[in-house]
Amino acid sequence: MQTCQILRTHADGYAARINRAIDLIVRDLAQPLALADIAQAAGFSAFHFHRVFKGVMGETLNQFIKRLRLERALYLMSHAPGRSLTDVALDCGFASSSDFSRCFRQHFGAAPRRFDLDGFRQVRRAEMERILAQQATGPRAQPAPEPGEGAAFDVRLRDLPARTVAYVRVFQPYRPGAAEGAFEQLLQWASARGLEGGQWLGYMWDEPEIVALADCRYDVALVVDAACHDGAVGRYDFPAMRVAEIEVRGPIELEMRALEHLYDVWLPTSGYLPADQPCFESWCGLPFAHGTAHFELSCQLPVVKA
Repeated sequence: MQTCQILRTHADGYAARINRAIDLIVRDLAQPLALADIAQAAGFSAFHFHRVFKGVMGETLNQFIKRLRLERALYLMSHAPGRSLTDVALDCGFASSSDFSRCFRQHFGAAPRRFDLDGFRQVRRAEMERILAQQATGPRAQPAPEPGEGAAFDVRLRDLPARTVAYVRVFQPYRPGAAEGAFEQLLQWASARGLEGGQWLGYMWDEPEIVALADCRYDVALVVDAACHDGAVGRYDFPAMRVAEIEVRGPIELEMRALEHLYDVWLPTSGYLPADQPCFESWCGLPFAHGTAHFELSCQLPVVKA
């Protein structure tokens, strides 16, 4: 994709308006959305919206929505394997299983039942590990301990209330300095309003083992009172949810293994399914307080009863 910069979310910017359109789209991919409603959320006329959206995002609105639906389908095929392909198709906004199969084959080159999902994810994982290895310096260059070697993963369930967040969105967040730059932008906004001591979050709209790193989206966020939001940064309202949580104190490699444990070890035997919400980083204190060599946070995976 052409978009490789932090989307600067100020009140009058095109990027901020496109973010509002994206927020409307991702609230429920299963529901059809009228062009007029999406354009209205962005504050553009429907006549001009397509051109503006492609200019900012590097793909048309229809391409974007179809890609998100297909990537969501891969996510469900990976982490909710008991769900039928028909259910996956309908849950992701396709009109029928045949419509889903046709779109899937066009995009991935194979029918859903014949698609090598494990091989696809291994390629994506190798790309992610290569990027991290290129960026690793100091303590991050050391291998993270395996569970059982001083880093056992304890999973606990928590019920979180509905919450409003202020956010700054990052595309291609695994570029050096991308997420940290978004944090500095939001910290400046929060400090001017005395909000910097609140709960900081990072939420990952895309799983890098499924979505190309160039297409991944990550939001640096801060829980705020809805009344205090002034439009200078993005805003998103999350419903109450149950999350499976693992505390992480260590390098990013340890966080990756914690997420693998949540998805690949805990989830299949838990009696839960992943909810239709992004996975969260819930920071202990300010994000990147220890740089990028050491993280102190909790990984939170939204779940629902199977």
